[in-house]
Amino acid sequence: MSERVVSAALIAALLSLPATAQEGLPTLPGPDGETPAIPLPPDDLDTPEALPEEGIDLPSEELGRDAQLNELFRQLADDENENWPVIQSQIWRVWRRSGSPSMDLLLSRGMKAMQSKDFNAAKLHLDDLVRLAPEFAEGWNQRATLFFMMEDYGRSISDIERVLALEPRHFGALAGLGIILDRTGYDKSALEAYRKVLELHPNMPGAQQGVEKLSPEVDGREL
Repeated sequence: MSERVVSAALIAALLSLPATAQEGLPTLPGPDGETPAIPLPPDDLDTPEALPEEGIDLPSEELGRDAQLNELFRQLADDENENWPVIQSQIWRVWRRSGSPSMDLLLSRGMKAMQSKDFNAAKLHLDDLVRLAPEFAEGWNQRATLFFMMEDYGRSISDIERVLALEPRHFGALAGLGIILDRTGYDKSALEAYRKVLELHPNMPGAQQGVEKLSPEVDGREL
């Protein structure tokens, strides 16, 4: 795949989106063993084992969605917060709620199909999801992840654009953008994407790895 498949204008537009509207995640390994892995939301967020630990101050579900996310991101931005994996999981939990049981079911089926590498079934479910619920950012994010797994980076970036327009703080989508830019030779833009992730989520390992990998070459090149 040519590195020029990614439009420079689209990259600039994505990276100019505001970062504010203000363990363990499973990952997919990079093919070269060095590229950071794209984060996937846990598939067990609603099991008893995934419930938050006692003593962690989480926002009440009685708050509106935006208020919950604002408080969770406030806590996530603290690089000394040792409970960041719990906060991270809570953010994924909020993101995965569409407000419709039918749409949530399509999301769940699409994710399970991806996890079993049944990409055709996953695409059918996620195509239906983004068609029926175009304002649901996580539907676009999961389809972007599917296209990433299929190495269809152009369509993945197109869906990432939709995710970030709807959910500008989506660190998973930003990390995925960084990885695609990294793999396709856009080192400077990839570094910028990873740094945007760390502004939101300073403990995110994949983004930290991306900055460590790219900053010596990119920053040194600009001297």
